[in-house]
Amino acid sequence: MEQFDFNCVDWHWHTELEFVLIESDYVTMWIGDQELTLSEGDAIFINTKMLHKFHSSCAASIPNFLCMPSFIAPEGSLIYKKYVFPIINSNIQYLVFNKADPASTPIISDFQKIISIHKNEKDNELLVSSLMQHLWLNIHKSIDFDCLDEKQSSSAASLSRLQIMMQFIHEHYTKEITLEDIAAKASISKSTALNLFNKYLHITPVNYLISYRLKVAAAKLSDTEKKINTISAECGFNSIDYFCRVFKKQYHISPGKYRKNKLER
Repeated sequence: MEQFDFNCVDWHWHTELEFVLIESDYVTMWIGDQELTLSEGDAIFINTKMLHKFHSSCAASIPNFLCMPSFIAPEGSLIYKKYVFPIINSNIQYLVFNKADPASTPIISDFQKIISIHKNEKDNELLVSSLMQHLWLNIHKSIDFDCLDEKQSSSAASLSRLQIMMQFIHEHYTKEITLEDIAAKASISKSTALNLFNKYLHITPVNYLISYRLKVAAAKLSDTEKKINTISAECGFNSIDYFCRVFKKQYHISPGKYRKNKLER
């Protein structure tokens, strides 16, 4: 986690399934509107398209791996229809596997084997594939399917609208966009947009836009030799002075010092 600014993997989502092992220390996670803390030896499965964020105040190590649902079985196959689709189409946001729970031991062991093989063995694709099948079988066994509902809740609809607005910001952060523009993209009112951002991200849409611009700027400072005023303009800031001020407020150092620190690592 110390590879990331503030030991934080910021809000994101993806179509892949995600599997995370807490290898050392502990991590706080936000998944949808849920907050949880996992400690060394625990593991978690995060379902496809779930909005999530990781933070560790102690620079934890959290090896993880992702795969498309079709990696477990081809879409349309019997295995996919029987074992994969019911889970990805359910109201399951995530599943936690606690090291203190004996029922979680086989699943955590599968996590550890996959990570170890990926680190230490070459030409391991077929072995990883077979272990993924075994891991998924154990996860499937751990679920009480009588208690599952399909993803049709108001919470899922709210998250979908939020992700639409976040994606709009990610694609248009270089331009002048307003709260009205952001809300209109999800066909909701400005007040609803404010409520969704505050409920899930604990930030306003406009402040999320500024924070996202700064994150892109930080990546450009690390990965390119562009001048700071060029980066400022490319990231949607009309004033270099304003850019430097808000960058220092968020990162606690100037853009120039941030770049120097990254180069010295």
